[in-house]
Amino acid sequence: MPDAASRPPGQSRPEGKTPYVTSAVGIEEPEGRARARRISLFTSTVVWVTSLVCLALLLGSLVQAWSNNQLTQSLQQAQQQVQQLQREHNNLVRQAQHYQDPYVVESEARQQLGYARPGEHVVVVVGSGNQKQPQQTASPPNQPASPGFWQAWWNLFFGNR
Repeated sequence: MPDAASRPPGQSRPEGKTPYVTSAVGIEEPEGRARARRISLFTSTVVWVTSLVCLALLLGSLVQAWSNNQLTQSLQQAQQQVQQLQREHNNLVRQAQHYQDPYVVESEARQQLGYARPGEHVVVVVGSGNQKQPQQTASPPNQPASPGFWQAWWNLFFGNR
């Protein structure tokens, strides 16, 4: 058998014959090709559906990450507001405790409202207004007021008229 030696290994048919198994059992090649096409179509459909599902999961993950980021930022802003309000509250509590002291209340009533205890005489010292203000010297009535800036330039260039 010289033909068997010239054939590549695994090929049982001579050249020119169809090497498909389906032809050996009586099924024509077009049916095999149709089956192969159906399998290929099924495979590509599965790949596309899987790709779409993965893409949807990826988009869902990105949306969730963005949402978490927004929530984290709003949480940080709320925490900063809470800290600021807590500081304000502590300051008001300190002021309330300060003004609950009877000596502070008495001091404020005396200074702000002018209250006095029974039997005390309130003395109000009124100073004259002239002592705090500097005295102005009046210029003689026959001298004109000092010339303005432009008047000084006019006099410099054109002389005093």
